[in-house]
Amino acid sequence: MANRLSKKRAIITGGAGGIGNATGKLFCAEGAEVVLIDQDSNALEISRKHIYDNCNDAKVVSIIADISDEKSVIGAVEKAAERMNGIDILVNNAGIRKFSFLTDSTTESWQDILSVNLLGTAFCSNAVMPYLRQSPNAAIVNVSSVYGVIGRKNMGQYDATKAAINSMTRTLANEEAENSIRVNAVCPGGTLTPFHQARFAADGMDEEGINALQSDITLMKRWATVEEIAYPILWLASDEASFITGAILMVDGGKSAM
Repeated sequence: MANRLSKKRAIITGGAGGIGNATGKLFCAEGAEVVLIDQDSNALEISRKHIYDNCNDAKVVSIIADISDEKSVIGAVEKAAERMNGIDILVNNAGIRKFSFLTDSTTESWQDILSVNLLGTAFCSNAVMPYLRQSPNAAIVNVSSVYGVIGRKNMGQYDATKAAINSMTRTLANEEAENSIRVNAVCPGGTLTPFHQARFAADGMDEEGINALQSDITLMKRWATVEEIAYPILWLASDEASFITGAILMVDGGKSAM
């Protein structure tokens, strides 16, 4: 189908990142008007330009904001709503990572990751809610993680915030159903984003070594592309998923089934 998001107005946080950029490009290709939000101004402009270059009729703008700052979020959402004359879709994609064992985690690192991943998601959802309640078919899609459902070593802080986002998704779905707002989450598995590619390059890993990291930990034995995460986000945001809310969709190559 084409034009799945025709006349829809969407905000995508973390719009400068790999999944955010891919989602923005796909939304524009499907007819949506898009506002990308991120705090990295240079990367945000590169992302916006990339979307426009790949979709010449794209309606996409960028707004710089720090989602860990509630006032910054409110200001950005007000600008977006004014620009698009309303909001129908929010994709809570922005997030940060922390690498450490839980027993080595510091108060500062906990505060950092909670302020972005959890409070940032809450701030954005709260700020858009008055606009979504005016939309006849509004949707929120939260980008969580397979590791919000299953455990692993060395990233417990990140994984705890993603588990909390899953819980928040279900609760908000219950609270906003009466306002015809659907709230769902996608849980990506290993996704080969520019962030990961830069990390692997810094470690001197070649393509074979990178691919080997997923060979034994997913049923599909490979990384996801950013587009493979963007498509489920698109579907949950579209009217095709009109009877789906409170769902946690695993987009993990079968990892959670192992």
